[in-house]
Amino acid sequence: MENGEAKVPLLAESAESAGEKDLDAALRRLERFLSLLGYPNPPSRARLAASWTAFLLLGVAVPSAPIFLSQCSQPSCDKCGVLQFELCVLVSEVSLAAVALGCISRNLLKYGIRRFLFVDQQHGHGERFQTKYVCKIQEFFYLLLWWTLPCFLVMTAREVVRFIYTFHESPWRSVAVLLASVVSWVYLTVILLSACMLFNLVCNLQIIHFEDYAKLLERDVDAFLCLEEHMRLRYYLSKISHRFRIFLLLLFLFVTVSEFVILFQTTGYSGQINFANAGSIAISFIVQVVVVVLCLNAASKISHRAQGIASLASRGHAYATCCPTGSQVRNSNSSGNLEANSACSLLREQSESDLESLDNVTLQNNAHLASSISSYQKRQALVVYLQSNPGGITIFGWTVDRTMVNTIFFLELTLVLFVLSETIVLP
Repeated sequence: MENGEAKVPLLAESAESAGEKDLDAALRRLERFLSLLGYPNPPSRARLAASWTAFLLLGVAVPSAPIFLSQCSQPSCDKCGVLQFELCVLVSEVSLAAVALGCISRNLLKYGIRRFLFVDQQHGHGERFQTKYVCKIQEFFYLLLWWTLPCFLVMTAREVVRFIYTFHESPWRSVAVLLASVVSWVYLTVILLSACMLFNLVCNLQIIHFEDYAKLLERDVDAFLCLEEHMRLRYYLSKISHRFRIFLLLLFLFVTVSEFVILFQTTGYSGQINFANAGSIAISFIVQVVVVVLCLNAASKISHRAQGIASLASRGHAYATCCPTGSQVRNSNSSGNLEANSACSLLREQSESDLESLDNVTLQNNAHLASSISSYQKRQALVVYLQSNPGGITIFGWTVDRTMVNTIFFLELTLVLFVLSETIVLP
């Protein structure tokens, strides 16, 4: 027996060490990927300077050179309008990528990858969720590939069409422009999408904790422990909101402004607009809609989970109040407790015809009644606290919930659909 009992903690320790190794490997893979994109990880000022230098060269200089070299000397040339579209799209993409690179780099330099994702083992809450953490990090790469690949194929097709359209000038020059445009577009787009995916990843990791907290409320746990756990979760949400509020605000602002600018450009252009000369506009706005939807989906999802905790606590409070002997049933097998358990199960099923069976339940003694009143007051205080402090992702006090999502979504969707209707011309 002693050998069998000794094997159990050894197996638990080995499983825990294996989970920690898998989590470390997933975090290192994420760090290497972010380093390739230019995010300074591990954090240092030299890496930060190198990342911004690479951004200025690959994200700004490379795509800008073909635009300025292809300008016409005649103002009435058809290329002037097309190059004007290209310049507006480039400014929009560079601005959004710079916002993503600046905000995420600042957080990584300040906190590191573990504290940035709230998987630091020093808090003592990450050991139980290591497997789920690894799955969410793997989903980060899958989602990034799933969103980038279709846009990359459309962008490549558009550049090939433009290559054929401008083939009469110089084949080598057209090939150079095609490669420069595709490489710089992939670089800027992946930086922007990875920043939004990191925000999505942080929110998804916290959803794991909220799901575990919902299971905690279903058990007969002391109200103080539930209160302490909720305060910790709400503190994490406030930290996430504080770290990403500038990024989310600038993201929504830049997307809206770029849409309005391109809208005025397309409606004021007198020439023909088609996929060859202005297809990058449609691709750019598809990417912008994707990043806005990703951020809003992650923020609203975790806000919805945080706001739904109060209803779970209220339901548990109602069950415990209507069935005060429910906690004793778990610890005793006496006939009286079994009768109370059956009565409580009937009450939970809300069967009106069987409520008469509760008349046979014996009254509690004074000591047990006093303890029931005390536990009732604790549960009531917990429910009132949860209803008054729902939590969620906020942007300078405004909670990102369904109301805010509906407002932003319909505004952005209206602008995008109008722009696409002006840029895509069917034969």
